[in-house]
Amino acid sequence: MDTTSRGWLNGFIGVLIFSGSLPATRLAVADFDPVFLTAARASIAGLLALLALMLLRARRPTRAQAWPLVIVAAGVVIGFPLLTALALRHVTSAHSTVFIALLPLSTAAFGVLRGGERPRPAFWIFSSLGSLFVIGFAAAQGLSAAPAGDLLMLAAILVCGLGYAEGAKLSRTLGGWQVICWALAIALPVMLAGALWLMPASLRGVGAPAWAGLGYVSLFSMLIGFVFWYRGLAQGGIAAVGQLQLLQPLFGLALAAGLLRESVSPAMLAVTVAVIGCVAGARRFSRPR
Repeated sequence: MDTTSRGWLNGFIGVLIFSGSLPATRLAVADFDPVFLTAARASIAGLLALLALMLLRARRPTRAQAWPLVIVAAGVVIGFPLLTALALRHVTSAHSTVFIALLPLSTAAFGVLRGGERPRPAFWIFSSLGSLFVIGFAAAQGLSAAPAGDLLMLAAILVCGLGYAEGAKLSRTLGGWQVICWALAIALPVMLAGALWLMPASLRGVGAPAWAGLGYVSLFSMLIGFVFWYRGLAQGGIAAVGQLQLLQPLFGLALAAGLLRESVSPAMLAVTVAVIGCVAGARRFSRPR
């Protein structure tokens, strides 16, 4: 298997893991405060990452790699988890999952700005068309019903795309698992202090589903998924492999329906299928001639 094929395989595994993030977050915010959840998941993952760095004797980042790591930490360790947790107080997991369809466009845009990639013009046509499908879906659902949730999800997509592109670029020199582990380690002092400060006085009211949600987003969403995802982006290209994120809404909708018993409307399915069709076109033109 060549490097590009390995990149697609690693990217697919990463997307499959990330697909459970929003349903798991939805379970967790039922009993946990969103800000505490953000700090707690980053703290748990950060402690595990620090242990891995020590046991495997990973080399320290250079000064030139320090600032990109801060960007990764701000985008995927703090920004995206916090914004999505806050959004899920206003919208359902199924509704928010459709917004993930914007992630390939966001990741590709930052891949051009930060990673130096240059897809063909047709790539942007297909990617933009997919984004318009998502925006149209949100408008049809009635943005006035939960404008805060939709705006928070859009902000989460932007900071996540930046964190993905910056981490993928850095993975080429530092390594995929090292990038997310160092980013978690950088954020650990602040997030651990926040988790201890915001910890509820009593945890007796927290149910098993919320604990399961916290465990999933801490171990898989914050750590294991990124090991595969950053490696895949670095091997196969940020804009190209980033299009796999369009599979995430389908997986997420299936989980939301199967685990959370949330209703998945025909409109949600239609939009997801339409966007995946746009991604197929975008993938074809993701590399320059």
